[in-house]
Amino acid sequence: MQRYIAQRLLQLAPVLLSVSILVFLMIHLVPGDPVQVMLQDYGSSEQAATLRHALGLDRPLVVQYGSFVWRVLHADLGRSIRTGRPVASEIGLRLPYTLRLTAASMAVAIALGLALGTVAAMRHRGLLDYAAMVAALAGISLPSFWFGLVLILIFSYHLRWFPPAGADSAASLILPAITLGASAASIIARLSRSSLLEVLRHEFIRTARAKGLGELRILYRHGLRNALIPVLSIVGLQFAGLLGGAVIIESVFGWPGLGRLAVDAIFNRDIPTIQGIVLVAAAIFVAVNLCVDLLYALVDPRIRFQ
Repeated sequence: MQRYIAQRLLQLAPVLLSVSILVFLMIHLVPGDPVQVMLQDYGSSEQAATLRHALGLDRPLVVQYGSFVWRVLHADLGRSIRTGRPVASEIGLRLPYTLRLTAASMAVAIALGLALGTVAAMRHRGLLDYAAMVAALAGISLPSFWFGLVLILIFSYHLRWFPPAGADSAASLILPAITLGASAASIIARLSRSSLLEVLRHEFIRTARAKGLGELRILYRHGLRNALIPVLSIVGLQFAGLLGGAVIIESVFGWPGLGRLAVDAIFNRDIPTIQGIVLVAAAIFVAVNLCVDLLYALVDPRIRFQ
């Protein structure tokens, strides 16, 4: 197991290097002069020269990249053009909100998705199977911002169960978590259904039934355990999708997370802040995928021996 973990950690090095190069080049891929883009053509030539020097854009590209990596390794992501505050501090203030929302959405997606997929597989071609798959198709097809607005209309304005916006209490997390997790739950439901149906056709399931084991015990001990591996793959990918989707959902629900910071940075052309957010999001995605790979090895020991 230690060797497997070491191999996976070594494989992350080129991924992180590629991400750092892409994030670094972001400021150079802006059409025209990036400093004038950030100043929106309102700054004087002296202000442009000062900003160019502050960003290190007057130095050779290789030196700029080396300086960028060095600062990132020391948790220095530069200063925000809009507020003048360190980007790392701004991200540090917003990141816990986004992680809380993403974790809650992932919990909703896994619980709802696995439940729907399992019920559909156990009642294959029955009424519950068709109902679960129609619900999953609706969850994938409906835009998340529209679904969020419908939830606000029903549960905030008519029933008054949950606040429509803000992050002042635990109740304010429920509607955005359901909105963000609905689409991921639909994908997990469809995948877990097909994976479980395939496992339930295997010979060892028939053998277990022939031995007189109950359906629930067969499902728990033999079915779900073997059907989880492809589901784990999609869970890792869905986590990245939830991070991206949080940009819209945080704006709909007034949630003070990384998504709203990204939207503000994009509208204000605050490129250092955008760079920092992309870098942090990519690092989180890489870490989540590492955790998923380690879970593979725990669920199926054959993977770590290979």
